Amino acid sequence: MKQYVAIINYRTLVAISISILTLLIAFSYNINYNIDLTLISIAIVFPLVFTIRSSFRRREKALEHLSQFRGSIKTVHYFFSSTTTLSDEKQMEISGVLEEISEKLMDHLRLDDHNTVDLDAVLNKVYLFIMENKGSLPKSVKDKVIRFMHDMHESTENLLAIHTHRTPISLKAYCLIFIYIFPLIYTPTIINKVGSETTIWVTYFIVILSQFILISLYNIQHHMEYPFDDEGLDDINLQSFKINR
Repeated sequence: MKQYVAIINYRTLVAISISILTLLIAFSYNINYNIDLTLISIAIVFPLVFTIRSSFRRREKALEHLSQFRGSIKTVHYFFSSTTTLSDEKQMEISGVLEEISEKLMDHLRLDDHNTVDLDAVLNKVYLFIMENKGSLPKSVKDKVIRFMHDMHESTENLLAIHTHRTPISLKAYCLIFIYIFPLIYTPTIINKVGSETTIWVTYFIVILSQFILISLYNIQHHMEYPFDDEGLDDINLQSFKINR
């Protein structure tokens, strides 16, 4: 049942309320006219489809970067674990650091917090560990670890960019405003096209259904553009990208 009600929220209530109020006023004052709705459709549908496609690409990119992050951090873990010159205590220490990095990143993505000071400090612990134990680490291991740390940092920065910079706010605001005012233009035209002799509930059904479709698409886009918070049905399961899943 959750998948059927996830797209319904306060915006749905506002949009439907505007539709019903517009219908009541139009029928009460006999307001109807016949205009071409093509331009209005382009003004709403085109930017709405654009934002949905953009959000879908962001989600796919997020999956790609999460996969790269887990692959690189697991590889770094394997390098340290296979180094015989490191003591068991040191191997446990670096394993704890890598697990902390994984946990910190997933927690940061899940929350609406753009402060990365703590995350940066945790990421820097791997470099500090290498510097503190450079006498115990073969040069080949250090070079390989730094190579895969580059991949880990790159994927992390890409994920932080997706987390912080989303669909342009102005475009989303534009879509929402036009969806809200759509019934003001659409309703009198539908009344004119359907005809006053047709049952009034047919007009109510057409206008409310059209508005519900538009606002539902907007809600789907809103959930999809931030795929880390576990609120949308298509959100990413961050647990599966931790170092220990």
